[in-house]
Amino acid sequence: KAMCSGKLQTGLLVVGYFIYLLVGAAVFQALERTAEKQEKMAAAQMKEAFLQNFTHLTVAEMEQFMKNLTEAIQNGVYPVGNESQIEDSNWDFSNSFFFAGTVVSTIGYGTLRPKTAGGQIFCVFFALFGIPLNIVFLHRVGKMLSLLCKKLGKFLYEKGMRKKKIKFLTLLFFLATGILVFLCLPSLFFQITEGWSYSEGIYFAFITLSTIGFGDYVVGKQPGRNYFSYYRTLVAIWILFGLAWIALLFNL
Repeated sequence: KAMCSGKLQTGLLVVGYFIYLLVGAAVFQALERTAEKQEKMAAAQMKEAFLQNFTHLTVAEMEQFMKNLTEAIQNGVYPVGNESQIEDSNWDFSNSFFFAGTVVSTIGYGTLRPKTAGGQIFCVFFALFGIPLNIVFLHRVGKMLSLLCKKLGKFLYEKGMRKKKIKFLTLLFFLATGILVFLCLPSLFFQITEGWSYSEGIYFAFITLSTIGFGDYVVGKQPGRNYFSYYRTLVAIWILFGLAWIALLFNL
């Protein structure tokens, strides 16, 4: 009975966790999308004005333009190419979900961030309850993985292996499979999808899963590259399970 209720609790926790992220993503999207669209229009207008009279701009006007341009780029608005980019929102659902995931996991790349007062206040409360929820979730997933670990140990013990050797082998097994599944393979995937070098992929994966999150490399962000839909959602799920694996390693 305890086992059954434990499974039910785990199921509820996982479902609750994902619902929390999805609702958060929807709220961020609702709060931030319009403001971002205005920002993009302003950037496009600024570019237009610049192209019309860049031959006789004063030094001061040129400086101001450079300042505005830098600000736009820092805010994730690239005034490059045609008008279609105004339609592509940084706050579409996949991006918002990815953002919600980086908030609760405390990665915080800083490339996408709420700029409206509502979005910022919501972010505070979302993180306040989301971070503890994330810790509980990771702990639970880690526990499930360590049960697998115990089963493996039991199997080896019945085969007549010594306890110390079993401990060492299970740790080695989880370390090796984890490095393969969460670092080596994703880096290959990033190399193909992002056009990074393999070492950049490894660097990004490590900086992300260690929750340092500098934000110098972020997935799905390069202007002009075609990504498949839900790419960032997939990456968000990779992050969550990668973090659970790290939590398990600390447990072991």
